[in-house]
Amino acid sequence: MGTIRFELRREAKYTNSKSPIRLIYQIKGQRKSIPTGIMVLPYCWDSKEQRTIYIEKKAAKKAAPLIGYDQFLTDKESKEINKRLLAIKSDLEAIEQRFEFDGVVYSADMVAAKYTELKQPVTKKDESSTFLFDFIDKYINEHTTTREEGSLQTYRSLKRHLQDFQKHTRRKITFDKIDYSFFQSFQSFLISPTGTTTNRKGETVQRIPLTNSTASKQLSTIKTFLNYAKKNGVQVSDKYKDFTIKREPMEVIALTSNEFETLFRLDLSNNKKLAQVRDVFCFGCTTGLRYSDLAQLKREHIKHDEIRLTVTKTKQPLTIPLTNYSRVILAKYEQQLKPLPVISNQKMNEYVKQLCKRAGIAEPIEIVRFQGAKRIVNIYPKYDLVGSHTGRKTFATLSLEKGMSAEQVMAIGGWKDYKSFKRYVNVTSQLKKTVMLKAWDADLSEFKLKAV
Repeated sequence: MGTIRFELRREAKYTNSKSPIRLIYQIKGQRKSIPTGIMVLPYCWDSKEQRTIYIEKKAAKKAAPLIGYDQFLTDKESKEINKRLLAIKSDLEAIEQRFEFDGVVYSADMVAAKYTELKQPVTKKDESSTFLFDFIDKYINEHTTTREEGSLQTYRSLKRHLQDFQKHTRRKITFDKIDYSFFQSFQSFLISPTGTTTNRKGETVQRIPLTNSTASKQLSTIKTFLNYAKKNGVQVSDKYKDFTIKREPMEVIALTSNEFETLFRLDLSNNKKLAQVRDVFCFGCTTGLRYSDLAQLKREHIKHDEIRLTVTKTKQPLTIPLTNYSRVILAKYEQQLKPLPVISNQKMNEYVKQLCKRAGIAEPIEIVRFQGAKRIVNIYPKYDLVGSHTGRKTFATLSLEKGMSAEQVMAIGGWKDYKSFKRYVNVTSQLKKTVMLKAWDADLSEFKLKAV
């Protein structure tokens, strides 16, 4: 009888990504690797016990602060995977016993081939019900190192919503069934409180309906995903393309010029942590860099009076002139290895709210959302709505206010689509005043009109 063990192929992915679990079968000096089709984070794998483990949220955040907790296994998921691993082991032992009973001298290759043969019919039978969800996992795994975490989180949410919808309708979701009618039904499901979902503890709870804007993002993500599947050879129906996704305008939360100056000059000599967060945030306000690009910024990207780098999200090369503001910030950290003291995005978002609160950026902001026809109004202090991405929005807004053209701001900040950028142009009345005065202002102090 051969030896059977499971291992995580850690070399296949980075620490912050899921890695495949494979079975290693060894007999008479022969070694064969058999894929299980299961992928987990390295943090969820106990190599000594050869099993997955459940990690509570507090411990997970401490071990991997940059990874969303939804990527970790729930207790229920961990137990289910361990059951699957035991079942795989039992299948291989049964194959060995059959060879022994038949008096067949077998090799590692023969056992692996027989296992694949026995499992193939099951795979074909289950394909219609699991193939789409497996393909979403494939997309996430393939884009872990090239897409921002927020984008991948949207796909994980999509998978969960689709699974909830499938359970609610009791109809299997397959690529060929995603048509115009599916989009209509799924949209109604997303914005209604119908159906149930499973929380992190494995408990079944009532679903919380999405707002129209969040539902629209999910529907748009499906279209992106279907295009990806089609490029990968999956037969996808084109009957969904006539479905129009209605997007509600989103508020642009950006600092005003006075708020930015207050924050930039705020005395934080007694709080090093907030001072560093302020510097990174204000650098984003004066360069338009996203968090992912602030995090990747190196000294070799800084060339005299400008920054030259390739954007993480779009792979687009950018050249960004340095201003007096950004020079002052860089000078503060010139003795350090990295140009800026960037922390995790999660911590950045948390601390920047504390920072803005301390700076008195607390103007009440009304946020209006819709769930179907239901209008939901909430009022928040402005600091509650500020995050790391607010820096980029502030750059766009203040640059326009200071008289730069939309084309110039888009070129420096790397915006490609004017349709999405246009909301910055409409965000402030100060911009209209600035542009109007620049175009029409003149010195008329010596000119007097005569009364008629």
